[in-house]
Amino acid sequence: MLSPVPNSPAPNKPEQRALILVVERNPIVQRLERFFLEQAGFGVEFTEDGLAALARAQELKPRIVVTEILVPKLDGLSLCRTLKSGAETKDILVMIFSHLQAEDRAREAGADAFLSKPLDEELLITTLEKLLVLQKQSAGEGT
Repeated sequence: MLSPVPNSPAPNKPEQRALILVVERNPIVQRLERFFLEQAGFGVEFTEDGLAALARAQELKPRIVVTEILVPKLDGLSLCRTLKSGAETKDILVMIFSHLQAEDRAREAGADAFLSKPLDEELLITTLEKLLVLQKQSAGEGT
């Protein structure tokens, strides 16, 4: 699992408009996250619960799903497990964030990264960029 390294140089910018699916209930936080992620070059879609996120992930095949643990209808850990066990969704990267001390549980669920809340914009963007670079390298395209 990727552990963020604060103040490290950011890897290459994300590929043009890599799609990020974010599970977020709060419309104010959605607006802020949309602004930060779009400014960083990502395409962004939002859902408000885990079941909707699962359906959108199966439909859109985003590069990364970002979710809290405590989301309605299907919690973030179950969403992660379901995505990682699906034939068509297993390669979608999952980043979980939470106020809870749950990094071990996130790792067990198959998360590719875990961040503690409150989210720091710079750390969020850097972690997403690192995930994309690692994904590209593991696919053999980055060498």
